[in-house]
Amino acid sequence: MDEQNFANHGRFVSLFHFYAVPMLIINFGIQVYWWIKLGFAPVHFFPVLVAAGLFLGVLYGRLFALAVQDRVIRLEERLRYERVLPADLQARIGELTIAQIVSLRFASDPELPALARKVLDEKLTERKAIKQLIKQWRPDYLRA
Repeated sequence: MDEQNFANHGRFVSLFHFYAVPMLIINFGIQVYWWIKLGFAPVHFFPVLVAAGLFLGVLYGRLFALAVQDRVIRLEERLRYERVLPADLQARIGELTIAQIVSLRFASDPELPALARKVLDEKLTERKAIKQLIKQWRPDYLRA
């Protein structure tokens, strides 16, 4: 694997992002088209509902997986904070939002205390902005 950094840390799963999701969107569009073309008959609305259900099921499945991943990251990082952060910052861990925790996970152990302090003191909340502050990237290859 290439060394992970801010520029390449996003993850795309080809079959999911470039095949499954587009096909479900196309299928939904085709079902709506045929429902309209056939005169809005109630019997032809069922395939539209099925297509919408399939798309939403896959979308929510992905969102649920990402939510669970964020919870695991929060747990891992809180354990890491106990080991890496000084006592004054450990007392402020509860002030960090999940977005801040998820963003700070890429910071190396030596730079984490300074970055955590900066994020808390300056109330930085944008994930991208926090990640861009990281100098020594700590990769995360096990993402959903």
